[in-house]
Amino acid sequence: MPELPEVETVRRGVDEAFRGGCISTVEVYNQRAVRRHAPGAASFQTHLKGLRITGSGRRGKFMWLELDDGRSLVCHLGMSGHFLIVTDGREAHKHLRVRLRFDDGRELWFIDQRTFGFLDLADMDGPVPKTLAHIAPDVFEDEFDAEASAAKLLRRRIEVKKALLDQGWISGVGNIYADEALWRSRLRGRRSGESLSKRKALELLGHVKDVLTEALEVGGTSFDKLYVDTNGENGYFARELAVYGRAGQPCKRCGTAIKREVIGDRSAHYCPKCQR
Repeated sequence: MPELPEVETVRRGVDEAFRGGCISTVEVYNQRAVRRHAPGAASFQTHLKGLRITGSGRRGKFMWLELDDGRSLVCHLGMSGHFLIVTDGREAHKHLRVRLRFDDGRELWFIDQRTFGFLDLADMDGPVPKTLAHIAPDVFEDEFDAEASAAKLLRRRIEVKKALLDQGWISGVGNIYADEALWRSRLRGRRSGESLSKRKALELLGHVKDVLTEALEVGGTSFDKLYVDTNGENGYFARELAVYGRAGQPCKRCGTAIKREVIGDRSAHYCPKCQR
C-alpha cells in the first residue's frame, strides 16, 4: 500500500499540474471508486463539473484537492491506486476508474487495479477534510507533537510495530517504513511501547521522520507498476531498504541474515543481532 512518501509524491505532481485548473467533465467507470460518496456516481460527476482546484493537502496516507466551492476531493490510493496526468489522446487504461477532464484539454486519470482506493467529496474542517479529522497528524505537520506522541507510546502495551501502523497515533507509516525505522533504532518490532524509555521513543520518531524524508526525496518505494508517480515513473527508495523485503539477505550493518516474522497479521523484517 502506498505510504506517506508515495502519496506526497502524487499530491505534489497533481498540485503542480492542476492547481488553478477547472474541471470540465467527470466520468466514473467503476462505482467502487466513489463508494464513499453516498449520493452515488451521478451526483459525484455533477458536483465536480465546473469547479476549480485551488490547492491541495495531505495527512498520512490521504491526499485531497481543495475546490473553489469550499469542499475537497479526498483520495485514498488503497493498495494499487495512482493518478496519471494525460496530455494526449491515448487509449483509456484498462484499470481506469475515474477520469477528470480539464478545460485546457488535459486529463487526470485515477487508475486502480485492485479497486481498494477511492475518491470522495468532503467539507473542510479547518486544515483537513472532516472525514479525516479522526486521523492523527503525521510527522511533517505543524500539529505533530513528538513529546506528546512519545508519551502516548510509553503508555501502550502493544508491540511497537503495531503502534507505528496505528493511524490514530501517528499517520502515514506502513509496513515498509515501520520496519526501516525500527532497524535504524535497533528496536525489535515485538517490543512493547511501555518497555521503552522516553529517549528511545523519541529516537524512534526521529528515525521515522528521517526515513520518510529520504524516501520522499527519491519518489517513494516501487516494487512494481502498482505504484508510480503522476508521470508513470517508479520511486527509487527500494534500493535503500535495509530490511523490508530482504529476508535471508545480509544486514547492511552487521551482515547477519535478515529474518521475517508476523506481528499482528503483518509481516515484519528485522536483524536478529541488531534488533534484540
